[in-house]
Amino acid sequence: MRKNKSSISKATSYRELAEFWDTHSLADFWDETKPVDFVVNIQSEVTYFPLASALSNQVRKKAKQQGVSPQTLINLWIQEKLQA
Repeated sequence: MRKNKSSISKATSYRELAEFWDTHSLADFWDETKPVDFVVNIQSEVTYFPLASALSNQVRKKAKQQGVSPQTLINLWIQEKLQA
């Protein structure tokens, strides 16, 4: 962190910055803020694999029973299998 990167907290490290905002509210400093523009480019990597229709239906049913999405269930199963 550059020296005095945070103009409100006067923090010189991420630790100081975190400690400051743990004990202060932005509402108390709102008049000291200014609008900024920035671009966020969030891209998750996804790989698709074909799955037989009957298996897909079974996965959906099992995922619903467990209260998770089919994607989450499949990822958990594959992680377990690869760690075994």
